[in-house]
Order: sequence, then structure tokens, then C-alpha cells
Amino acid sequence: MKKELKIYLASPRGFCAGVKRAIEIVEKAIDKFGTPVYVRHEIVHNKQVVDELKEKGAIFVDELSDIKDSSRPVIFSAHGVPKSVPEEAKFKNLSYVDATCPLVSKVHRESEQLNKNGYDILLIGHKDHPEVIGTMGQLPKGSITLIETKNDTDNLNADNFNKPLAYITQTTLSVDDTAEIIDALKKKFPKIKGPIKEDICYATTNRQSAVKEIASKCDIFFVVGSRNSSNSVRLVEVAKKAGCNNSHLMHSEKEIPYNDIEDSNTIGISSGASAPEKLVQGLLNNLKKDRKVSIEEVVVAEEKVVFKLPKELN
Repeated sequence: MKKELKIYLASPRGFCAGVKRAIEIVEKAIDKFGTPVYVRHEIVHNKQVVDELKEKGAIFVDELSDIKDSSRPVIFSAHGVPKSVPEEAKFKNLSYVDATCPLVSKVHRESEQLNKNGYDILLIGHKDHPEVIGTMGQLPKGSITLIETKNDTDNLNADNFNKPLAYITQTTLSVDDTAEIIDALKKKFPKIKGPIKEDICYATTNRQSAVKEIASKCDIFFVVGSRNSSNSVRLVEVAKKAGCNNSHLMHSEKEIPYNDIEDSNTIGISSGASAPEKLVQGLLNNLKKDRKVSIEEVVVAEEKVVFKLPKELN
């Protein structure tokens, strides 16, 4: 007799509108321009997605200088790129399609507007993440100061800023950790200006809310996603903070920890915004082999956002 196992399935989970759009841009570009199509950096942070697009004829490169055939189009990833990248593409006569998520582009426009209006800008985000590199690269070097932790806020010196201050954020941060940093900034700089609508995107917020809803009921929690996916890594942190210390990122190389599962009666499952649903279904099918599984989907929001494709592909 199989032992019973209750699974709480977080919803929303998996692909967000920006990721769906980015993948569709690569597929449509291959249909329209033939193969190969070059893509600068991983289009989204997921190995399976990248491998499938490679099979269809996409070639992934780190920099434009790695492109072997300049007659072929290049696509910029969903995370956004510094201004220098399209400038380099124009200089090299490369045709390009920009798959930057519209919600990241919104942050880029904010930074430009704030700069134009005479603000010193603080960006809350993770150093070396492609989105942060892209946002900081919208303005001349030194225009944006990066804040990674509340500690960084404590170390800021008001005397270093001779203009009014404003902050913007990466779109895939922990909602709660970011709120702490923003509180600290407001205490230190009461006149600091924030975005009209917060920069952390709807998809990040919804996925974190769904995890918070179920984590405390779970003996073990799995987030399906890649190690370099910021929003997936944040979901693991959120699950731990919300009451399930035994939370794991299920990336492509990670083995399912069957010993832990053997001792568990309840499991929570979610997936990052760049993880395909079939990976979640694959995990569920594996769990069903040894256990009598009942699944409860916990829905905290309905997502109906759809982003239009760039005009070059219509």
C-alpha cells in the first residue's frame, strides 16, 4: 500500500508574460529569418528553454563580438541590455530584435527620466545580474549607485549626494527584503523619491505570495528553476522565511531527495518565472511513482497579462 502524500501546488507559478514573449520572439525570428538566429546571453535563465531553442536553430553568444555571421539577426535577452549593446550592433551593421521584458524597460525609462530631472539614483538589486548591468548601463557610469543590502543603506553617506535622491529596483527581488531596504532608505533620506508604481514585477510578487501561502504547511518545499534565475532563488528564500526550512531549488542537475520525501507527509511545489510547466509535471510524475498523491492547487492571483511582440516580427 502506497503511503499518502499531500502536495500543495502554488499558483501562479512558472512562465510570466515577459518570459513567454522572449521565447516567442526567438521562435518567430527563426520562422521569419531562417536559421541561425543569434541570441546575446541566455534569452531567459533556464537550461531546458535554452537547449530547446538551440535545437531549433538559435546560437547563444556572450557578446556581439562572438557572432560569426554578421548577416544574421541577433536577439537581446529578456533581462535588458546596457545602451552600449544596441549602439555596438548599429556600428557593426547587425540587425537586432530587443526581447527586453517591458517591465524591465519601464525601469530603464524611469532611470532616464530621473536622471534628466536632476536626481541621484540608487538601484536596489544584485550585482552582476544581467538586469542590473542593463539598468545601470542606461546612463553614464557613476549615475547610479547599487544597493544590495540594508547594510549598504547604513553605509551611505548623505554628503556624497549633491542632488535630490530617488530609488529604483530590480524587478525580481524578494518583496519583503526590498521593503526593509526601502524603509531604511526612507528613514535615512526622508525626501527620497520612489517609483509611482513599484518596480518589482507582478509575476515576482504573485509567485512569492503563493509560496508564502503554503510554505508553513509543508514538510519540504521544491522550487523548480535554474541556479542563475534570480526570481527562482528568491522563491526558495521566501519559502524558508515563511516557515519551511527544508526548501530546495530543483535545478537541472539536482537529484530528487527521495530520502527526505520518504519522511514527508506534505510537499509544496512552485516554479520560477522562466521554468517550463513540463518540469513541474515531471517532478509530480516522479513523486507519484512511490506515493499515493493528492494535489491541492493554491491560487492567489489570476494572471492575464500579455505583452505584444516587437513590430519587426509582426
